[in-house]
Amino acid sequence: MFRKTLVAASVVLLTAAGAASAADYPARPVRFIVPFAPGGNTDVQGRLIAMKLSERWKQQVVVDNRAGAGGTLGVEILAKAPADGYTLALASFGNILVGPSLFPKLPYDPLKDLAPVVLVSQPPGLLVVNPGLPVKNVAELIAYGKANPGKLNYGSAGNGTWNHLFAEHFKALTGVQMTHIPYKGANLAVTDVMSGQIQLSFAPFPAALPQIKSNRLRVLGVTSMQRSPVLPDVPTVAESGLPGYSAATWFAMLAPANTPKPLIDRINRDANAVLALPEVKAAFAADGTEPAGGTPEQLRESMRSGIAQWGKLVRELGIRL
Repeated sequence: MFRKTLVAASVVLLTAAGAASAADYPARPVRFIVPFAPGGNTDVQGRLIAMKLSERWKQQVVVDNRAGAGGTLGVEILAKAPADGYTLALASFGNILVGPSLFPKLPYDPLKDLAPVVLVSQPPGLLVVNPGLPVKNVAELIAYGKANPGKLNYGSAGNGTWNHLFAEHFKALTGVQMTHIPYKGANLAVTDVMSGQIQLSFAPFPAALPQIKSNRLRVLGVTSMQRSPVLPDVPTVAESGLPGYSAATWFAMLAPANTPKPLIDRINRDANAVLALPEVKAAFAADGTEPAGGTPEQLRESMRSGIAQWGKLVRELGIRL
């Protein structure tokens, strides 16, 4: 009985201490790890969020770009950081949802070593083709692919990247034979779709949008369940001929495991306020997406379901990095 009382008292004291620290948080600069090099969409989103949190907290939120190992290096640093709320990270599709199945020895378990804070965004991709390909929608692309097996080549940013997996998801649902051509970046794949070296790609908005507007690419569909506010007249892939297809990339703010819940709740509340700002919504729209937000519990469920969904596809394909 004494032991139970002692444990209960300890929980109350720890909760009270966490609440007190949350009220004073942050009392010093916060490190915000972006697990990729400067300039990409992860970095752009991360710097915008860091700037707005700095303004809100009256403390500097310092972006720390830690590129390497497909984005897993920065997340490993986060997992090993003190669980005090002063180290956060903007994690992504590859290093959280795909990493556990893609890397044979991932140095962290996303569900055990990390604490979910808030879902930041889920940008869709764009299914784009060379304008010379005789298809105007997804249904015609499927019919063309089945009538011409082996003649379609698609480009991605490399093995295991989201545009590789989006295309393989497409293949699995349709049975269309397409050859994967991996590049060292999504922009290079888009360039070769325009030139006709390859026929199609699942491309990010920033790389594809200018080429679509100049008619150097034809867009067949948006990969998400809903149409994009940036291209409201473009149907989803599901609407354009493949019912049931849905795929989106994924960005989330995470903390080290065992970060006190009052701190997580405080950061979550402020991050949600930042994501609701009109200027943040406008910046995200350029990537064809909207800020997500929500609770840490909703983010944890998103992590669980995403790891299960994409991990199954990676294992079926036998991809290893």
